Amino acid sequence: MSTLSPLPKIGTPSRAWRSRADAWEFLGYAIKQLALDHNSASPDSGLRSQISRTFALLDAVEPYWAEPGVDAVAQLRQLVNDGDPHAALELLGGLAHLPLASGAEPGSVSGVVQESLEDEVSQTEQAERPRFEVLVVDNVTVQEAESLKSNMAAQRRPSDAFTYDINVVPSYEDALVAVLLNPDIQAVILRPGFSVRSSQLLGSDLRRFLAGHTPEDLQALRPVKRILGLAEELSGLRPELDVYLVAGVSIESLAGSLTRKFRRIFRRQDHLDLHLSLLSGVAERYEAPFFTALQDYSRRPASVFHALPISRGGSVGNSPWIRDMADFYGTNLLLAETSATSGGLDSLLDPHGSIKQAQDLAARAFGAQRTYFVTNGTSTANKIVHQSLLAPGDVVLVDRNCHKSHHYAFVLAGARVSYLDAYPLDKYAFYGAVPLASLKRRLLEYRRAGRLHEVKMVTLTNCTFDGIVYDVERVMEECLAIKPDLVFLWDEAWFAFARSHPIYRRRTAMASAAALEASFSNPAYAARFADQAAALHDPATGEPVDDEAWLNTRLIPDPAKARIRVYATQSTHKTLTSLRQGSMIHVYDQDFMSSNQESFREAYMTHTSTSPNYQILASLDIGRRQVELEGFGLVQRQSDLAVSVAQAVARHPLLKKYFRVLTSRDLIEPQYRETSAAMPLREGLAELEDAWQRDEFVIDPSRLTLDISKTGIDGDTFRHSYLMDDHGIQVNKTSRNTVLFMTNIGTSRSSVAYLIEVLVKLAEDFDNPHPSSRPRSVPVLSPAGGSAGLGQTPPLPDFSTFATRFRVDDACEDGDIRAAYFESYKPESTAYLSAEELAIAVREGQEVISAGFVTPYPPGFPILVPGQVITRQTLEFMAALDTREIHGFDHERGYRVFVDGSVVESGVSESGVSASAVAAAGIGRLPAAS
Repeated sequence: MSTLSPLPKIGTPSRAWRSRADAWEFLGYAIKQLALDHNSASPDSGLRSQISRTFALLDAVEPYWAEPGVDAVAQLRQLVNDGDPHAALELLGGLAHLPLASGAEPGSVSGVVQESLEDEVSQTEQAERPRFEVLVVDNVTVQEAESLKSNMAAQRRPSDAFTYDINVVPSYEDALVAVLLNPDIQAVILRPGFSVRSSQLLGSDLRRFLAGHTPEDLQALRPVKRILGLAEELSGLRPELDVYLVAGVSIESLAGSLTRKFRRIFRRQDHLDLHLSLLSGVAERYEAPFFTALQDYSRRPASVFHALPISRGGSVGNSPWIRDMADFYGTNLLLAETSATSGGLDSLLDPHGSIKQAQDLAARAFGAQRTYFVTNGTSTANKIVHQSLLAPGDVVLVDRNCHKSHHYAFVLAGARVSYLDAYPLDKYAFYGAVPLASLKRRLLEYRRAGRLHEVKMVTLTNCTFDGIVYDVERVMEECLAIKPDLVFLWDEAWFAFARSHPIYRRRTAMASAAALEASFSNPAYAARFADQAAALHDPATGEPVDDEAWLNTRLIPDPAKARIRVYATQSTHKTLTSLRQGSMIHVYDQDFMSSNQESFREAYMTHTSTSPNYQILASLDIGRRQVELEGFGLVQRQSDLAVSVAQAVARHPLLKKYFRVLTSRDLIEPQYRETSAAMPLREGLAELEDAWQRDEFVIDPSRLTLDISKTGIDGDTFRHSYLMDDHGIQVNKTSRNTVLFMTNIGTSRSSVAYLIEVLVKLAEDFDNPHPSSRPRSVPVLSPAGGSAGLGQTPPLPDFSTFATRFRVDDACEDGDIRAAYFESYKPESTAYLSAEELAIAVREGQEVISAGFVTPYPPGFPILVPGQVITRQTLEFMAALDTREIHGFDHERGYRVFVDGSVVESGVSESGVSASAVAAAGIGRLPAAS
């Protein structure tokens, strides 16, 4: 007796787009095969079984899309069941807005269906207008739903800038599922008749996720409370959506209490106004004021009598020698080049028109109070923020492993730097992130020393290059409990895309600032603070109790005193759509107008070019539009594609022999995790949400760190020779035994398939090497099962200390990096020492002080900064590096250090050092320049 296969359930939302696209593409192929085999004496029963399972899958997911929708699925099934595959194929060919699984052209199904000529005209007209979907939430009959769709369709005009289709779902849960699954939804209309529970077959992951977003007593709540609750949840998941309320009661009585949750409120019969509002809402997000102004400018005739010969192609168009520049870039680039700030183009340094409008729209998109465009990268953005906030003598707490631009910014600002150490991942030769306990301990040290008032700012990288993400809200909350006026700069160079995902968003600087502001205004929060304050202060003296109690308590700041002053810098060009060097500064600062507006303006003037690139500005404007209209779907896909690579590596017998994708368990030490999932998104959205709510650190799922140690090839060689030179695969970062792969919003399924194919080909070559293959180390398995084929890298060095003359005291150990930097300008103040000479000096106990920055790429952060004492650990690590590029180290002369009496008197800088002396010191020579 055969058993029936269970009906498919909707699984993890991040994978639904792929399953749905694959199902439609397979349906096109399978129905074509049925049509070809229609007259066959032995129909393919296996194919029919697969078609049946595909229809069952579409039955589960298609209710959450307007097009093609459940009616199309039902009609196709009926035709197939009736034995008429030709009619089914014809129907399939006429369906609009089919999802594409693998790059098929719009309007086709696997390239097998041709549209009729009369349909082609209407399809072209449709394609010229962007299309979106509108979700209506109401428990109505099929006839009522069709009537609503007809009434709204009747309002359309040929002049409408956009077109849309309406889909109706009956319940609260279905509404949440729809906005999670369907990125085409741009607006939601709530009507009071919706029910609570979904009747669809939802998988356990979705059920768990919905449970966390559906109040247990929802059924018992009054309709108004249910409506408000759903509106809040929808906005929390996708804040870019326009949410409307359509009610049949006296809406005047609802308007005062509901307008904050809804864009507008309508009566049921106001179809035209609702239609116009739907278009208007999307038009506001579609607006790109500076890009539009630049387009308008390029279309106007003009005679150029200002700087910039290339403007309007003047120096290019008539040249016989550089005409290929116009051929390559196109004339629009040249027509849009100008140094004028009139005609709607505005000035970046003093924006009042289209640039200001574009920046205001960006602030809305990223949840900031204000946003500033930067056209020379996040390096400059970081310098602007630091210079605007820090004065000479202010102390800034900063991760030593942050981008070099921060370190140079401290030199410019004259700040005193207190370096924090991230936890090391010695096995993989890179760092994690700074534990919250380290931050709290450092602040408490300053409090003990009576210097807490000097600490102005905390600067951290979120997420790190390797994908480690902080609990931003908790970090700021607990630090503000110790010092309520701290300012925070979160370098989100690699995390700009996170705003578009409902779970990633909560760990961004702007979302965390908004969450803290909401908490501080809650009376219950103030009561919690009062209870904790009583426990953390001596009742007799009012002084804080011992530091250990503060370290072991999850601290709550005083909401009456704490100020929310948060800045984020983002490399838009790194993870979103922008030309190179396009970046943004986002501000959420309650004291900006009173404390920082003027200094920020001066810092912005200091670092911003008076000739900003208009093409970069226009791309920032367009990139923001994309974030608001399709960012959710794009980010969802990039993470899912990364998970698919990880799964392929884990499952393929040959791939897993040589490669392993590192997981949370590898990259985050157990004391920083409450959850146990190795790759939470692989387990589902609910598992991801759980980890991102509870763990101190999490891993960005769109980044994959591949352990290659079993190949016997170092990371730099693997990157350049095996990936880039041989196969054209580009990656940003490697360590000694890892390669970092990053998916982004432009990553395609074809690219992912090619990457997997290349890794398999490499693994095959490793398994059966050709006689002409490159020589490589033979991996030797360690007793623990790991590979020791590349040798053991020395432990990553922590920041040592600033030399005494650059420190204020020994209790806090912050250093005057500016004084050290400029002391090196003095004649005869520095000298070069080789690695061997330094090794002997350090071994003999001499204090040798770095006179500059030494920054190897990778790992890309300064191993030494001006004024830092050079230690044996630092030299051992540098000697073991196999990197090609070390900024601040001269391969001929060595390290630049301050001239110190003990070093000069010992004659180390003059001596010739024997190989035996170097061996005795235990430190080898750095590699020669490549």
